[in-house]
Amino acid sequence: METLRKSIIIALALTTLTFTAFSQDYKGIQNAFEKSYLYEYSGDYPKAIDELKEVYDETSYEVNLRLGWLTYMAGFFTESAAYYQKAIDLKPLSIEAKFGFTYPASALGNWEQVKNSYKEILKIDPQNSSANYKLGSIYYGNEDFTTALKYFEKIVNLYPFDYDGLLMYAWTNLKLGKFREAEVLFNKVLMNRPSDKSAIEGLGLIK
Repeated sequence: METLRKSIIIALALTTLTFTAFSQDYKGIQNAFEKSYLYEYSGDYPKAIDELKEVYDETSYEVNLRLGWLTYMAGFFTESAAYYQKAIDLKPLSIEAKFGFTYPASALGNWEQVKNSYKEILKIDPQNSSANYKLGSIYYGNEDFTTALKYFEKIVNLYPFDYDGLLMYAWTNLKLGKFREAEVLFNKVLMNRPSDKSAIEGLGLIK
């Protein structure tokens, strides 16, 4: 009985120490995050990065995600992409980390990686309007209007009176020679934003 009592006391002591350690770790990380926000607000990104590197844990999704953003803002694009990728590896279903990865990837001109990131997001959330719009915009910029059309069409189906979706859907239809559809869409844009220059320009090309 005495042996059992001692074992219980030791176990409780170890549990207390473990919880205390976790509490101390969380406090330290929270303080580092707080300081990083203050430095970020003042535009001192290197110091904000240093604060988080002091408590860096490669298994922490939150720290990797935050460092991905801060290193991007500091112009360290390759480092930023690596942090975001680490966050993605830790949380494969994270849409926020995949969106984050597109920032440094775009800055580095890695457009295939950017497109793949948006496609991965759409596998998880097919109705994601931001990913659909940005992916459609990339294809539009590459003059692949047929592919762009399906992404803008999805946005307009989800948000029939959304200005950005309507405008890009209208222009894409125009580029594909679908003048009747484009005319209807440009006029809807003008219902949303009267005197919109882009919509008026589009209608002028039809007439």
